[in-house]
Amino acid sequence: MSLFQIIGLSLAAVLAYMTAIWLVSLVLRNASIVDVFWGLGFALLAGVYFVATDGFIGRKILITSLVAVWGLRLSLYILWRNWGKGEDYRYRAFREKAGEKFWWVSFFQVFLLQGVLLWLISAPILAAQFYDSPDEPTVTDVLGALVWGVGFLFEAVGDWQLAGFKADPANKGKVMQSGLWRYTRHPNYFGDATLWWGYFVIAAGTVDGLWTVFSPILMTVLLMRVSGVALLERAQVQTKPQYRAYIEGTSAFLPWFPRRQT
Repeated sequence: MSLFQIIGLSLAAVLAYMTAIWLVSLVLRNASIVDVFWGLGFALLAGVYFVATDGFIGRKILITSLVAVWGLRLSLYILWRNWGKGEDYRYRAFREKAGEKFWWVSFFQVFLLQGVLLWLISAPILAAQFYDSPDEPTVTDVLGALVWGVGFLFEAVGDWQLAGFKADPANKGKVMQSGLWRYTRHPNYFGDATLWWGYFVIAAGTVDGLWTVFSPILMTVLLMRVSGVALLERAQVQTKPQYRAYIEGTSAFLPWFPRRQT
């Protein structure tokens, strides 16, 4: 298949995937299930690219495995975290604002929008599997896997540490400031962005993969300015007065040593 045929096939797969999830959300009256299926969506596309492309098999196996491990872990974690809690407050607010129109507005502004973003961001996963040169393992494959490993470690360990902190009733209303959270206010988001740079490094090692650089840039911007850091911190400042002191002493995104507070 040509590159454009694969692009079209993957877009169709994403649209079908997101439409199915949207229909389930209507039955459950819970649009926040879209978050559970975000990581699995990338695993789905990695599988589509794996079947449809003729690139170097070693690189295909490498990046598909990395995406599958990350996507499955993320989806299972979000499913566990949200189980029994109903619709997330962000989607509840959107539902109240849209009123009776929410059932179809949510398709375009939640599910279709996230599907298009998912499809665009998956570009390095496609490039790494489509281009067949070099047809042997390279330094960039190893480097990309290492960068991915750093990102996966920050995301997975950060989520695990935060879950343990919240599980202790004595910490109710407090701010997590230990472990990885001592060095960055968002180790999970930093990890997520980093592993996407790892995917890009693998893709960039192929003959024509550099064009996919927009993907990690877009993911990093989304995590820092749109759906991640910015959105979460607005809520934290309003509900936890001590969070302002945490902001003053701890790096927002890139891990760094805590600053001495005056």
